[in-house]
Formats: sequence, structure tokens, C-alpha cells
Amino acid sequence: MAFDKIKENTENIQDQAQAYFESTASYYKLWGFKVAMKSTTMILKFTLILLCITMVLLFGSIATALAIGTYYDSYAIGFLIVGGFYLVATLLLFLVKEKVIEGPILAKFSEIFFND
Repeated sequence: MAFDKIKENTENIQDQAQAYFESTASYYKLWGFKVAMKSTTMILKFTLILLCITMVLLFGSIATALAIGTYYDSYAIGFLIVGGFYLVATLLLFLVKEKVIEGPILAKFSEIFFND
């Protein structure tokens, strides 16, 4: 009689443990899907915004180089001046990349992964 009760309780514990593991696995699958979708949509939005900014910079740079070239009567000088500006801007960005780029990106991804 006592062994039957122990056997019944053991089966009940096994069923509950199985249900717990299945629900935990389902939870982590949904959590992983949520994080993956948030990351993917954020990267997609960032890429689209970057593409638009790149197009504006490209055409603005060409227009600026042509305007400077017209002013100095040499298109080569105009393009060299614009290229030099971008070289200086790139060097400055390289020097402050930790504060300007890596910090905000790390903070945003940390918020996505750890706050939800």
C-alpha cells in the first residue's frame, strides 16, 4: 500500500517535471524569437536610414565639389577639397569611435537583450 502511494507520487512528480521543462523550453524559444526579431528590425531600420543618409551625402558632396570647382575654375580642386574634408572627418571619427559609436550601440543591444 505504501509502495503504491510512493509510486503514484513519483509518477506525479515526473509528469510535473516534464511539464515544467516543456514550458521552460517554450518560453526560451519565444524569448529568443522576440530578441531576434527586435534585433533584426533595428538593424533593418538602421540600414535603411544609413542608405538614405549615404545618398544625401553622395549627391551633396558631388554638388559641393562641383560648386567649389566652378569657383576655383578646376573641378579637380573641388573634388580634392571635398575628399580632404571627408578624410579629416574620418580621422576625427576614428579617434572618438568608442564614445560616439560603440557606446550607444552596446547600450541599445544591452537594453534589448537584458531588459525584456
